[in-house]
Amino acid sequence: MHKLGLIGGMSWASTARYYQIINEAVQRAQGGLHSAPLAIESLDFAAVAQCVSDDDWDCASGPLVTAARRLEAADAQALLICANSMHRVHDRVQAAVSIPVIHIADVVGQAMKRDGITTAALLGTRNVMMEKFYRQRLVGHGMSLLPPDPALADRINHIMYEELSAGRINKDSQRFMKSALTDIAKQDVQAVVLACTELEMIVDVKANVLPIYDCTSIHAMAGVDFILGE
Repeated sequence: MHKLGLIGGMSWASTARYYQIINEAVQRAQGGLHSAPLAIESLDFAAVAQCVSDDDWDCASGPLVTAARRLEAADAQALLICANSMHRVHDRVQAAVSIPVIHIADVVGQAMKRDGITTAALLGTRNVMMEKFYRQRLVGHGMSLLPPDPALADRINHIMYEELSAGRINKDSQRFMKSALTDIAKQDVQAVVLACTELEMIVDVKANVLPIYDCTSIHAMAGVDFILGE
């Protein structure tokens, strides 16, 4: 098996989910007592989040670049950034190392393309929904996306930073997301991209009118494919 590096801590809750998905899948595939060969750099999210809130991406990218270099030095053969929003600095991280940094939007776009999906709604934190870096990556895989909804982006941003990143599940937020997904299903789209690694904590990805592409699971499974050499 190939060793995979995880840049995590953004938040710890999503990193724990990556760790669980990857190890469960490797054990299913390999059997017995097998688990995934991983190296993890878990960052202090408070420092990174402050950079993001200040819209200072030079500041935000620094800890990720340093983590990527340490993981490469620890013999990781590929990396995952365990956060959708921090793919805003993916290219800077990739430029700092000689091993591949598997982009979350690429593997999600590829999965949707295999399924014949061409129209979708993108849900995530403010920078994921409103900026071009993530949307353009999906468009590059043939997706047509609904225009971003600023009010919805602000509410998801609050849910992410004030609740889910601290491991808190709020029933009102669960109801809000269910209502938002119901409204999206009334529009002319085939699927929803759940582009916030923590949102699956309050969204049942299997119990909605539209198919939901959970970026956390898809990205983690791309890591599994790399580990297993598939």
